[in-house]
Amino acid sequence: MRRQPDAEVMTEDQMDHESQEALRRAADILARVLDTAVTIPGTKIRIGLDPVLGLLPGLGDALASFIGSAIVVMAAKLQVPKIVMARMSLNILVNGVVGTIPVAGDCFSIWFRSNARNAELLRRHSSPHRRPSTVGDWTFMAGIILGTLGVMFGAAIAILWVIARLWELVQ
Repeated sequence: MRRQPDAEVMTEDQMDHESQEALRRAADILARVLDTAVTIPGTKIRIGLDPVLGLLPGLGDALASFIGSAIVVMAAKLQVPKIVMARMSLNILVNGVVGTIPVAGDCFSIWFRSNARNAELLRRHSSPHRRPSTVGDWTFMAGIILGTLGVMFGAAIAILWVIARLWELVQ
């Protein structure tokens, strides 16, 4: 009976390392598709699907945020610290909220690149040499949350004020 050549046997740790690296690469690819897939001709500005989808009122920003949240799911699979995943979620939230502003929101998406930021956070905090969360991380998150809530509250007040003024004019 002929013996087959020994196949390379991988340990569980090697397979785990390979699947983790595959998730990191997938996050990088998704971020590239969403944020920097093509260069605008005649410029050095790179855009992706995120600002293009943002051109569709309402639905586009929600769809881009939904697709970008896959990077956060990958981070959870890689056991990225919760504070980092919260920061990633806020990146998506900020991009989505500001993205609802016609034209300016799309320009913000091109500049902010929430998905590229999130892929970098995933890579940095899923490596074996990741640093633990600090008080500064939590303070930063609290500031981002308060700032985002403030912007959302301010926008809601401004919209209500405009509606009230328009209502007065109609009456």
